[in-house]
Amino acid sequence: MTQEYLSTFARGLEVIRVFTRHKPRLTLSEVAAETGMTRATARRFLHTLVKEGYVGIEGRYFSLLPKVFDLGFSVFASMDIWDVIQPVLDDLAEDLQESAMAAILDQDSVIYLARAFPNRQVTVGIRVGHRMPAHIGSTGRVLLAALPDRELRAFLDRATLTKLTPSSITSKVRLREEIELVRRQGFALVEDEMEIGLRSISVPVYDLDNNVIAALNVGCPSGRVSADTLRGPILIALLEASRRVTNALHG
Repeated sequence: MTQEYLSTFARGLEVIRVFTRHKPRLTLSEVAAETGMTRATARRFLHTLVKEGYVGIEGRYFSLLPKVFDLGFSVFASMDIWDVIQPVLDDLAEDLQESAMAAILDQDSVIYLARAFPNRQVTVGIRVGHRMPAHIGSTGRVLLAALPDRELRAFLDRATLTKLTPSSITSKVRLREEIELVRRQGFALVEDEMEIGLRSISVPVYDLDNNVIAALNVGCPSGRVSADTLRGPILIALLEASRRVTNALHG
């Protein structure tokens, strides 16, 4: 009986894994074909996942819901990289006396998985696990800039560029230009797009194979910190923090 339950669990995970950044919405037939299951078996797993809140259904199409992140959050939190990043963020926030965060790209969203605040009053209200549209902030721009061109084009084709403030970019042509700028300069600086009065700057974090695995971010009230300061000492501190994370992964 235990083996049967383990097999059922494994097949349920197999259904979840067929949804990818390139295939975020699938029909029952497509899920069955991708997993090699019969339509009846795939239907049973899908409707169980719908009932439990991990999968949504709209017409003929199924897609993953944010609750799926709960399955992997403890894994992310236990990975060596997050053990490495947290003390680096703590030092960064203390040295700069500004909020510092780390995030990853998940389909069309950024998820913040670590944060640190200085002793001063907290000014950026983003919690661990918080999701933001990837096109809005500097963190998302850095992570989108790291995508291969094919994946970036796919993102731009399907993305709905929501407007959080009057400064938010809603033109895909302009967003592509901003992402290309990030690729050239190696960092992203955004002002007033996520929240009026907030400037943020982000840099990529690389693994041992030089792949971008996360982004580090510092957010500051624009009335207290100028854009030149962000591009100067704060950027230098962020780049050093990113190097510390990569070097620490070497053990």
